[in-house]
Amino acid sequence: MKIVRFTADGVTRVGALEGDAVVELPGFRDTQALIAGGAAALEAARKAIAAGAGRRALTSVKLAAPILPSTVLCSGSNYTDHNKEKANTPISGKEPEFFVKTADCVIGTGDTIIHDERLSKKLDAETELAIVIGKAGRHIPVERALEHVFGYTVANDVTARERQVRRNEQGFTWYEVGRGKAFETACPLGPCIVTADEIPDPQKLRLRTRINGELRQSASTGNMIFSCADLIHFFSISFTLKPGFVILTGTPGGTAWSTDPELGGKWVGGDGSETLVPAKGYLKPGDAIENELEKIGVLRNTVGTG
Repeated sequence: MKIVRFTADGVTRVGALEGDAVVELPGFRDTQALIAGGAAALEAARKAIAAGAGRRALTSVKLAAPILPSTVLCSGSNYTDHNKEKANTPISGKEPEFFVKTADCVIGTGDTIIHDERLSKKLDAETELAIVIGKAGRHIPVERALEHVFGYTVANDVTARERQVRRNEQGFTWYEVGRGKAFETACPLGPCIVTADEIPDPQKLRLRTRINGELRQSASTGNMIFSCADLIHFFSISFTLKPGFVILTGTPGGTAWSTDPELGGKWVGGDGSETLVPAKGYLKPGDAIENELEKIGVLRNTVGTG
């Protein structure tokens, strides 16, 4: 099932994506309510889809972010090829890197990513698989971790690189991920949440990024250093993971950072699975970004000024 939020007639509703149509799922005020309802809520959603009432053409609605999470937990430096292309900290690739985004960062497909030069002149895009938690848990064992997943969506971990990457004269690198990762429009999500039953193994998905039609990133989620299950376990040590929490799982090689020697970047060319086009620079107003994940869909955003 592909869960969406959509706006029609000035009202935002919860629905299911069915081909070129959206079916409204009545009785759910938001996605969190659907998730919290568990198996009974999913069964009610399936019945609504089968009945077909409230069906609208996809072209007649505006898709919103499929969820507005209270908490977005993020892991960086989680693909080997990305670690090869960038300036690394002492812990890069040795343990999950932990940072947080907020609901204020979240936008949906079709929305504008704001290029604010007062914040950053080096705005970068990162396609990531995002996990949506469905069942609460603390200290979740790795072997039971996927039982806590409601579904998966696509994320773009928009990053202000010169805010994130700090280097001293001795060549030591550290990250300031607060200002580098958490700001308005820095977390596009969408276009839908695919329920976990349709993705039994999240480590077997193809991920791609296209900017203005150029293929910038391509990798399998199997190239993660720490799997989805590992990350659920890791974050559950610090928090009781609650229904509706979202976990970002990192990005592969091919970022604009890799072509920026000033910040320690080094072009590697991804993992070799497909030929990538090196970035000629960072994002600029007018750029069109496509973040794609197999079995989920394509998250589309443009860059604009604010």
